[in-house]
Amino acid sequence: MNALAEHHPAWPLARTQSQWHLIRRRFARHRVAVIALYLLVLLYLLAIFAEFVAPYPADARDLDHPYCPPQLPRLSLDHGLHVRRLVCQVDPITFRKSYRQDANDAIPLGLFVRGEPYKLWGLIPMERRLLGVDHEAYRRTHPGAATRGTFYALGADKYGHDILSRILYGSRISLSVGLIGIAFTFVLGMTIGGVSGYVGGGLDTFIQRAIEIVNSFPRLPLWIALAAVMPGDWSALRIYFAITIVLSLLGWTRLARVVRGKILSLREEDYAIAARLIGAGHGRILFRHLLPGFASHIIVSLTLSIPGMILGETSLSFLGLGLRPPVVSWGVMLQDCMDVKAVTIYPWLLLPVVFIVLTVLCFNFVGDGLRDAADPYAAK
Repeated sequence: MNALAEHHPAWPLARTQSQWHLIRRRFARHRVAVIALYLLVLLYLLAIFAEFVAPYPADARDLDHPYCPPQLPRLSLDHGLHVRRLVCQVDPITFRKSYRQDANDAIPLGLFVRGEPYKLWGLIPMERRLLGVDHEAYRRTHPGAATRGTFYALGADKYGHDILSRILYGSRISLSVGLIGIAFTFVLGMTIGGVSGYVGGGLDTFIQRAIEIVNSFPRLPLWIALAAVMPGDWSALRIYFAITIVLSLLGWTRLARVVRGKILSLREEDYAIAARLIGAGHGRILFRHLLPGFASHIIVSLTLSIPGMILGETSLSFLGLGLRPPVVSWGVMLQDCMDVKAVTIYPWLLLPVVFIVLTVLCFNFVGDGLRDAADPYAAK
C-alpha cells in the first residue's frame, strides 16, 4: 500500500489505528457525552480546590443571618461587582425572620480577595479566595459598621452556613465515594466474574447462584441494615470507608456478570488455546490475555455504576445512617430538608439536589457515550 502511494500521491497512507483511538474518535462525535465529561471534570476540579473556590469555610457560622436568601451578584458602574445588603426583620407575632434588600447599601465583591486564613489540601497556607466580599473596600465605605459584609450566593441554612461553600466541600465526599467504591467493585467484579467464567463447572454455578441471592435483596433496606450495625463511636473517616465498602459489596454483581459472559466467549479463542499449549498459567491467561480484550466494556460498566454509589451515600446520609455532622456531604446537607415546612419557606435548602441530579445525569451520559463508542458494530 505504501509503495502504491509513492506512485499515486493522492492515495492516503494506510495507518493502523488502535482500539482506544477508534473509541476516542467515536466518543468525540457524541456531543452530549462530551459536554457531560467536561461538566464532570469541572465538578471534580471545584471539589479539589474547594478551599480556594468556596467563599467561606465549611463550618463558618453567622447566627445573625440564619436562612439568609440567595444574594445574586450585580454589576454597575457606581459600585462595580456587588450585592445588596440584606436587613433581617423579625415578625413580632410569629417570630419568623425575613430579609429585605437595602437598595442604598452595596457590599463590594472581588476576585482573589483576602478572607479567613486556610490551608489548601491541609498543606499550603493561603488567604486568597476566588470570589468573595472585598473586606478592605467594605471597611473604607463602612468605617463604623459593626458587622462584616455577607455574601451568600446560594443562601444560608438555619445556622448561617453558606450553602455554596458547603456544597463545594461536600462534593469532595459525595464525588469521591463513587470513585473509591468503584475501585473495590472493580477488584471484586473482575476477580469473581473472571474466575467464574474461566473455570466454569460447579464453581461457576455456585458463584452465579450467590450473585442471584445478593441481587434478590432490596437495596435500600439492606443498605440501612448494614449501616445501622456500624458502631456509633466510629470516627467520620471510618464511617466514610465503611459506607464505601458496603456500597461496593452490593455493587460488584453487575460487573461480575459482564466479565463472566465475556470470558465464556473468549476462553476458547485461538490465542487463549495457544497460551495454554505453550504452558502459560491460568492466572496469566485470565488477567494478561482475556480480561484486557474487553477493557472498554469494563470501563463502560464501571462508569454507569458510579451514579448508584453516589446515590447510595446520599440516601444513607440523608436518613442519618451514614455520614453525620460535622462531616459535610450532599446527603448530610439534605437532612435539613426533612422538615417540609422549612423547605416550603426556604426552597434554597434543596439546592444540593440540583448538583446530585447533574452529577448522576453526567455520568449516565458519559457512560452512554462510551458504550456507543466501544461497540465494534457501531457505524464508523
